[in-house]
Amino acid sequence: MQLIRRNRILRGTPAMRAMVAETILKPADFIAPLFITEGKGVKEEISSMQNYYRMSIDLTVAEVKELWNLGIKSVLIFIKCSDDLKDNKGTEAVNPNGLMQRSIKAIKDACPEMVVMTDVALDPYSSYGHDGIVENNEIVNDATVEVLARMSVSHAEAGADIVAPSDMMDGRILAIREALEASNFTKTGIMSYSAKYASCFYGPFRDALDSAPGFGDKKTYQMDYANRLEAIKETIMDVEEGADIVMVKPAMSYLDIIREIKNEVTLPVSAYHVSGEYAMIKAAAKMGWLDENKAVLESLTSIKRAGADLIATYYAKHAAKLID
Repeated sequence: MQLIRRNRILRGTPAMRAMVAETILKPADFIAPLFITEGKGVKEEISSMQNYYRMSIDLTVAEVKELWNLGIKSVLIFIKCSDDLKDNKGTEAVNPNGLMQRSIKAIKDACPEMVVMTDVALDPYSSYGHDGIVENNEIVNDATVEVLARMSVSHAEAGADIVAPSDMMDGRILAIREALEASNFTKTGIMSYSAKYASCFYGPFRDALDSAPGFGDKKTYQMDYANRLEAIKETIMDVEEGADIVMVKPAMSYLDIIREIKNEVTLPVSAYHVSGEYAMIKAAAKMGWLDENKAVLESLTSIKRAGADLIATYYAKHAAKLID
């Protein structure tokens, strides 16, 4: 047998494989989502997300410092709003002394170089658990967008580097960009959840923030998982409206969409390795069905290989330690 090309040559040793690896994970690729709750010294494990926690601001600040020391450069903040502050207007969402605004300030004071991204959506603040204002059992678009724009300015005033609208309302990127410009926040970025699908993989996240919809589902605003071309259309519109980073959510079941988006746009592409994807790995590892460390690195590498420049993942800290 005579061969002129033996592909296995470049797979022969760990050093050889590392030398020719096409996709390299690094801690700076990760966005670490953080769940924040009221109180002091509070650390509550999320029942459906083993080893992941809601924490009070003081413990969150300590966590952010540790993440920075591991090489992680960005965090994405979510807050758990108490029931007595929820309504159908997003009142607490724009409160300058709200939990989100105080969290932003505390993190930026403690770790000024950390890129602080903030969730912009009404579901944590909504008495209905929806991402928008509800009228006659319908999630209304334009009134919601007005609140989202005000919410984004409020986050920028508190010190957010990037606002991340996750609602999927039409026209909200342009409205947010115009509101930021009008308030002279010309350095505040927008990471748009451009292709966010109506997915069953968000369940544990809704446990974390008590933000499950009180009626119906979110299919009138989040995308149908059967659609591919729609994701490209949505993303291009967000780029045209002024987004700085675009996102595909979820990640692992949508690797094809990540690649499609990466091929279409020149902006950085992020992907959200969501709570259900995290929980599945945790559950399988707990049962001894797979090696958690190997599964984490393989999963995150697949997301980056598909075209993601940034990966929001609950495994950010774990993966950064494995890489180190």
